[in-house]
Amino acid sequence: MEPLPLELPADTVQRVAAELRCHPTDERVALRLDEEDKLRHFKEYFYIPKMQDLPKIDLSLVNKDENAIYFVGNSLGLQPKMVKTYLEEELDKWAKMGAYGHEVGRRPWITGDETIAGLMTDIVGANEKEIVLMNGLSVNLHLLLLSFFKPTPKRYKILLEAKAFPSDHYAIESQLQLHGLDIEKSMRIIEPRQGEETWRTEDILEVIEKEGDSIAVILFSGVHYYTGQYFNIPAITKAGQAKGCFVGFDLAHTVGNVELRLHDWGVDFACWCSYKYLNSGAGGLAGAFVHEKHAHTIKPALVGWFGHELSTRFKMDNKLQLIPGANGFRISNPPMLLVCSLHASLEIFKKATMKALRRKSILLTGYLEYLLKHYYGKDKAETKKPVVTIITPSHIESRGCQLTLVFSVPIKGVLQELEKRGVMCDKREPNGIRVAPVPLYNSFHDVYKFINLLSSALDSAEGKHSSV
Repeated sequence: MEPLPLELPADTVQRVAAELRCHPTDERVALRLDEEDKLRHFKEYFYIPKMQDLPKIDLSLVNKDENAIYFVGNSLGLQPKMVKTYLEEELDKWAKMGAYGHEVGRRPWITGDETIAGLMTDIVGANEKEIVLMNGLSVNLHLLLLSFFKPTPKRYKILLEAKAFPSDHYAIESQLQLHGLDIEKSMRIIEPRQGEETWRTEDILEVIEKEGDSIAVILFSGVHYYTGQYFNIPAITKAGQAKGCFVGFDLAHTVGNVELRLHDWGVDFACWCSYKYLNSGAGGLAGAFVHEKHAHTIKPALVGWFGHELSTRFKMDNKLQLIPGANGFRISNPPMLLVCSLHASLEIFKKATMKALRRKSILLTGYLEYLLKHYYGKDKAETKKPVVTIITPSHIESRGCQLTLVFSVPIKGVLQELEKRGVMCDKREPNGIRVAPVPLYNSFHDVYKFINLLSSALDSAEGKHSSV
């Protein structure tokens, strides 16, 4: 999918430690990595929560004026500082000129979504005409499935991974029901091998090869929300299309996290939200991709006024001139206040570039992995220390920035103790804590501090558990 860096993260950490003549776990390693980080200034583009403002903080354990350790950008990205400025621009325009705002300014309200769509091309690896910004992820997924899922008596299944995000699972169930299909027979779910947490690509491809003739649509996550596994999108796409299937992806945890080449990989369709790694705020404007090869053959099942060509949209003659491709799927006018917050974030991505962000992310998460394995690997069990198991794949091409951790002690207590110390991460059932250092605003020193706070949190959680 993408070439590996010339130096693996563990080798980089050890090389820097050797240069500094210290142990790889020494704080000086983190500080040197931050010094050498060409993206370190981008954290200044964001508001980072302070310890004193967190609702679950124990101020006796922290310096209230320090920044929180924000490792939950995989759930909600931080607020870009320009969001407020861009919102105020549109509110001011509305106040001063009312309806004229539809046609003037840097973001005319009629075409506001289109004015920023070009900023997505590098992020998802697509042509601008293949991208549309609209609605929420689940709405877009339904719209896409209505057009791409056309079951026949012989080809009627939708293939997905087990424990897919509920958005996908429920959408697929309801689409099958809409067509009057039996869910158990038509919803083909791939489980990992017995005793394994993640999926082997060869197992996915084997199912596609064996059952592909009965599969209408393959819908996978790009990056799995729970395990953090980055699926092999080009391999799954190629295998599925070879069997005559349409292949689509939910990129909620993928977009802004890893490099994508949706056009070059030939993906049929995809959708994503923008409030995780794209930092557009809760419920932000989502996006969708439809490959240009389908521009004149796949049409939206549900159409609206904003899918009509702009040049004749206001003739109001009710004679639909559908925009070919992704933009024809638009139903309503763009929500301008949501456009503003997404615009502020996408401008930062343009400056940073996905290539550079991914390069840093590989090292940042690799550094976290190195320290976790050093202090809490299975070989430490003999010392009676808690064991932390990373269920996210160790191969860097099979993960983004997130690591999902499983503990040998109850995780409810671990999370509570982390929250008291100003660490923001999250718990996902059944027993994982997700930790995601984001390259735009997290530093190597954040990782170093997290490991120290984790040690304190584990000691406290273990002590309380033992005394029960």
